[in-house]
Amino acid sequence: MLDAPTTQTDFGDLPNWDLSDLYESSDADQLHKDMAWLEAECADFAASYEGKLAGLSAVELLNAVRRYEKIDMIAGRIMSFAGLRYYQNTTDGERAQFMSNCQDSITNFTTPLVFYGLEFNRLDDAHLAGLLAQNADLARYKPVFDRMRAMKPYQLSDELEKFLHDQSVVGAAAWNRLFDETIAGLEFEIEGETVNIESALNLLTDPDGAKREAASRELARVFDKNIRTFARIHNTLAKEKSVEDKWRGMETPQTGRHLSNHVEPEVVEALRDAVVAAYPKLSHRYYALKAKWLGLEKMQTWDRNAPLPQDDPTPVNWETAQRTVMEAYADFDPRMADLAEPFFTKGWIDAAVKPGKAPGAFAHPTVTDAHPYVMLNYLGKPRDVMTLAHELGHGVHQVLAAEQGELLSSTPLTLAETASVFGEMLTFRKLLDAAKTQAERKTLLAGKVEDMINTVVRQIAFYDFECKLHAARAEGELTPDDINALWMSVQAASLGPVFEFQDGYETFWAYIPHFVHSPFYVYAYAFGDGLVNALYAVFEESGAEFQDKYFDMLRAGGSKHHKELLAPFGLDASDPAFWDKGLSMISAMIDELEAMEDA
Repeated sequence: MLDAPTTQTDFGDLPNWDLSDLYESSDADQLHKDMAWLEAECADFAASYEGKLAGLSAVELLNAVRRYEKIDMIAGRIMSFAGLRYYQNTTDGERAQFMSNCQDSITNFTTPLVFYGLEFNRLDDAHLAGLLAQNADLARYKPVFDRMRAMKPYQLSDELEKFLHDQSVVGAAAWNRLFDETIAGLEFEIEGETVNIESALNLLTDPDGAKREAASRELARVFDKNIRTFARIHNTLAKEKSVEDKWRGMETPQTGRHLSNHVEPEVVEALRDAVVAAYPKLSHRYYALKAKWLGLEKMQTWDRNAPLPQDDPTPVNWETAQRTVMEAYADFDPRMADLAEPFFTKGWIDAAVKPGKAPGAFAHPTVTDAHPYVMLNYLGKPRDVMTLAHELGHGVHQVLAAEQGELLSSTPLTLAETASVFGEMLTFRKLLDAAKTQAERKTLLAGKVEDMINTVVRQIAFYDFECKLHAARAEGELTPDDINALWMSVQAASLGPVFEFQDGYETFWAYIPHFVHSPFYVYAYAFGDGLVNALYAVFEESGAEFQDKYFDMLRAGGSKHHKELLAPFGLDASDPAFWDKGLSMISAMIDELEAMEDA
């Protein structure tokens, strides 16, 4: 039974968020109390520990860590509430102002804490090891300390670190906000209707080729009109990053991301090289097939995500989408469905497309003493069902990992996509097994291959674009045309010879939020997909013990390295053959599709 508010749509009553589990309102007494506590506790923490960490006993250091964790949790709760409220309507000035004010206040409160990480990293290795050996509760936090100390070689002086902390509000955070507000405010005139970016991008999957083309050309026109703003944002953020990286002595623009992901550069390179080498047998081969199905000699960019001729255009209502995903989860393990249930019944999902609402979909973990929230923009497409399965997978993962507590719950990005992609795979396999005809099977297989190409091939092409962008920016300011050329260089290679590229497509880098919000994040999607394909192969070969191992992996959150997490399944991501295993699964599906053509 749904207790939370809903929005009536053509696809049924879609749930809205109930944010009261965080705070009742932006003026709630508890929020004011938490703000006041945070200000006082940050000041007291600094007074208690600054300059003194090296002299603390194991018990005293444990107390400091727990106090820091509590600060992290309260600040996280406030910013989660402010951020989610803002994403519900990014064009609402009051919500934007509230979020900005929260950000400013918390930045000011937490500035005195900058010493903590810096001073912690100056602790002698042998001294820290001795303290950990004395206290098991303290030793539990060792993965957190390892990640902090991975930054040790790149640490600046206390004064500079404090400056960077304070300056971030008018630096990257401000440029991120400019990007978000620019994107949310864009208007597209398509067939006499004014629509936002989410609806315009959605038309690229319309069965009508003329509609897809009209949407694509209008997207290109509006991006071009705003291209100087987008180029300025990218130039500034890439330069800001390179300045900070230079001061820190980071070897490459990607180093910081690899460190935060707790993944070795050679593992990422093995993944990247394996995918690029596989472009001909994956995307080039699949899109040649798709062109044939669509009756086209050449594909246009607006045909890339066109539905297949045999696709069922009937929208999928919300109830059906919910049932499909929940049954797939329950078939794998009833525990998984139990964990997913509250998302639907307690206002943990915001599903409807609404004016001003942020585009895309995500699962926000908030804080470990609350629960995650999932955002969708549900439009009844089969792809939207997969998006629900994906984001719900994240949500289940976040609920399980919350058991680790605030500092240990956060999963590195490379593994953060595991549960989401696995949730998708379960849903896909359930639908595939239920297929009644060869045509239905073909549609499902093609849809899955398309999704995997969008996840693996497209995201690695994105990663290559970012690598090229940051390398080029290091040589000097980039014009919009310079950035356009970099974009086109990866598109042609990844999509293959069957494509023609419309005038205007060169600007389509402009709307991708990951380039702005989290540079080099995108390889995590490909990592997750490859990993899950390998994991699913193990699941098909395993007995009932797989489920328990799987839940243990999710529960671990950020408390273990990917090597430790994958070892129980006999998998190793540093082995190049590991990635080929995942890519072979995609290739085998394309083999099956080609065989259907010949039959």
